[in-house]
Amino acid sequence: MTGLHPRRASGTEGYSETADRLVEQYESRSFADVHRGLLPLFPAAPARALDIGAGTGRDAAGLAVLGHTVLAVEPTPEMRAHGQRLHSSPAIEWLDDSLPELARVRARNERFDLVMMTAVWMHLDEAERTRAMEYVAGLIVPGGLMTLSLRHGPVPAGRRMFDVSPAETRALAASHDLATVYERDRPSVFNADGVWWDVLAFRAPA
Repeated sequence: MTGLHPRRASGTEGYSETADRLVEQYESRSFADVHRGLLPLFPAAPARALDIGAGTGRDAAGLAVLGHTVLAVEPTPEMRAHGQRLHSSPAIEWLDDSLPELARVRARNERFDLVMMTAVWMHLDEAERTRAMEYVAGLIVPGGLMTLSLRHGPVPAGRRMFDVSPAETRALAASHDLATVYERDRPSVFNADGVWWDVLAFRAPA
């Protein structure tokens, strides 16, 4: 829910200062409610999942309940601390890393059946999005799934966000052989005025 490292990750502005309030907001909606449309596409358990911008760990915990093991990546220390406190599970490993480089993730030489980027992509500028897609595509197993959401609407004070189109995202994914298998728009699950989201999923070639 955030995304350069080791200096302060671009896109994390405003999250450290509001982490205590945001944890209540993020945890107020369930994993199943937020991702209902995507769940039928998820791999069968047990699978290896990567949650980039894991925030408070709501999604990582939801994936763990489904029987998956999860690498939860979160660059904001305050958010990561909340996540480790709220969702301590042997199925979840927390890691301090960030988009677009994901240097620590890539150094592990792992591949994942599922990669999730929920409320993350809008924090990256065009050059960062180009690099991030290349790196993330390289982390997906053949036939694996990548999901992401695109935020539209007013930008909260103190945040760094960009309005990214589904068309740009589909084209960027396709340039790395990722096929679009899901696309829907939906209102904000937190009822934020004027905010809506596009949710997309992409399949790696088998």
